[in-house]
Amino acid sequence: MKKTLLTLLSGLLLMGCAKTDNPFFETYKNKYGAPPFDKIKNEHYLPAFKEGIKQQAAEINAIVNSKEAPTFDNTIAALDFSGDLLKKVSSVFFNLHSADTNEGMDKIANEVSPLLSEHNDNIYLNEKLFARVKKLFDNRNKLGLTEEQLRLLEKYHRNFIRSGASLHPEQKARLREINKELGLAQLAFEQNVLNETNSYQKIVENEADLAGLPESVRQAAAETAKAAGKAGKWIFTTQKASFIPVLQYSENRELRKELLMAYSTRGNHDNANDNKAVINKIIKLRTQKAQLLGFDTSAAFILDDTMAKTPKNVYDFLAPVWASSLKKAKEEAAELQKMMDAEGKNQKLEPWDWWYYTEKLRKAKYNLDEEALKPYFKLENVRQGVFDLASRLYGIKFKKLDNMPVYNPDVEVFEVSDADGSLVGILYTDYFPRAGKRAGAWMNNITDQYIKDGVNHRPIVCNIGNFTKPTADKPSLLNRDEVETLFHEFGHSLHGLLTQCTYPGLSGTNVARDFVELPSQFMENFCWEPEVLKTYAHHFKTGEVMPKALMDKIQLAGTFNQGFINTELLAASLLDMDYHTIKDTANFDVTVFENASMKRIGMIPEIISRYRSTYFSHIFGGDYAAGYYSYTWAAVLDADAFQAFKESGDIYNKKVATAFRKNILERGDTDDPMKLYIKFRGAKPNPDALLKKRGLK
Repeated sequence: MKKTLLTLLSGLLLMGCAKTDNPFFETYKNKYGAPPFDKIKNEHYLPAFKEGIKQQAAEINAIVNSKEAPTFDNTIAALDFSGDLLKKVSSVFFNLHSADTNEGMDKIANEVSPLLSEHNDNIYLNEKLFARVKKLFDNRNKLGLTEEQLRLLEKYHRNFIRSGASLHPEQKARLREINKELGLAQLAFEQNVLNETNSYQKIVENEADLAGLPESVRQAAAETAKAAGKAGKWIFTTQKASFIPVLQYSENRELRKELLMAYSTRGNHDNANDNKAVINKIIKLRTQKAQLLGFDTSAAFILDDTMAKTPKNVYDFLAPVWASSLKKAKEEAAELQKMMDAEGKNQKLEPWDWWYYTEKLRKAKYNLDEEALKPYFKLENVRQGVFDLASRLYGIKFKKLDNMPVYNPDVEVFEVSDADGSLVGILYTDYFPRAGKRAGAWMNNITDQYIKDGVNHRPIVCNIGNFTKPTADKPSLLNRDEVETLFHEFGHSLHGLLTQCTYPGLSGTNVARDFVELPSQFMENFCWEPEVLKTYAHHFKTGEVMPKALMDKIQLAGTFNQGFINTELLAASLLDMDYHTIKDTANFDVTVFENASMKRIGMIPEIISRYRSTYFSHIFGGDYAAGYYSYTWAAVLDADAFQAFKESGDIYNKKVATAFRKNILERGDTDDPMKLYIKFRGAKPNPDALLKKRGLK
């Protein structure tokens, strides 16, 4: 008996030590409430997840078992503010699992995914909790709620219904199984894509095979080879910063073909990382879930909670843009084929030729060489450019913080303050590719903004990218696509940083998927304006501002290659919609389905969809299922929104910028998205603005 008691006491002491040593169980000590990344280790995550789940479960039980009649404060607000520890560990873990993962984190993700799925279901399938929410919802017009409180109540009621709260017990049990399986399948998809990306290297040994490549591209490939223990050779990867310049400049057609095919067949090699069976499982599970919840298809279920509302509305919206884009792309293809014919090689234009001949045509038409632009796009200057733009528009300031802990040496941290000196939030930037980072670019929150007990808790956000890395004698010099991407992701950050909401469930980017891209794409409109270019397009060696003649060429070439750009984008959007409007998943085959989808829309063979199925992480690993159309949907909004500045005659117009900040950036999900937009613009967006902007009308 004494031994058992000693053992128990010893175990409790050890548990206490473990909690004390775990950064997640302590209040973050820096004044911004930022995570101590330098102290967080893999072994800290799982205990914090489990304790976080335990603590929030206790909070939910307290709400459910309260003897007081349900009120907004004791039910909805209490639910929205619950789970502090779980949010704390989740935000750090899932940010790093995307940006700086390792084998240990992958194992944790697979272990914790079903735990989180079960915990989420325990909340949203809790009958007593739903009864309290429903009682408030049914009497919502008698409660004297503010506009924001009413929005939050309606959002939670909708979330409970969409999470299966009204299902029968046996249906709820099946839904729980589906949610667990889906979580693991989506994790597997992402891990396979990352493994495929990391496993491919094209080693070039003969310098003659590099004909046409600019010196900067060769140098980057040589440094990649040296880092891999292959000094004296050149290595190219399926990271865009590595292979896109090859597609643009390499005279070696076979090299172009090999790299494009390596990129566009990731996850489709019938090996351990093959994603076809994973996609099959995801689509079947999503379809089953939607039909269990009373919808014909998963797209119908997903879109019911967006601006678009129905699959038909999305297809109807995309159809005319697709027709215009495809027509333009066919014209472009014919022009590129003429260039090839003139060379007398008797070759047909293929996807691996498009970038190469487009670059030649751009130079011939506009005397614009993409490589000649890059010296003016030093990453640090471009970043300072968006900082300066935000300062001009919204009065905010950025100050670099040198002593903040970071999770990787590439990461930099900035304090963002308002015109009156008050804290807006903290911004982390992480811009270079590495083995532990998934492809693409994104913005995430580490902490949300909210107001509690009279204190406005300010957000902490991250901007992540995979841009061109510095070399031994050159800084990171971006191409135009990377410049636009940096502006884009910074727009998401402004949405997350400037938010002024009371409740975390409504703040920042917690908005409808087809509205969230408005602030990001809106920022892209500024990056090629001459007034803005002058602030950041400085030669990295001389500091010389980009010559006006070069700026003029950028303007003239603004709609160049838009057939290709829009066709590859919309093909992915339509493929996504086709997957998620499936009603019967019997005998479903990924390859057959994708080919049939492309054939149905008349996709020309000279262009590959921006995302092929087996690496389409937006929809199979992320949150954009039946939502990739959002980029085009939001493009209508952003083009129309930017027109407000153009119409004023001043792209820095303070009155217009203030209206955009107050009605869009600060409001989060506190009102219907279209109502927010109309408050800013005075009317619904005009679709013609997008077609004109892209040269499609």
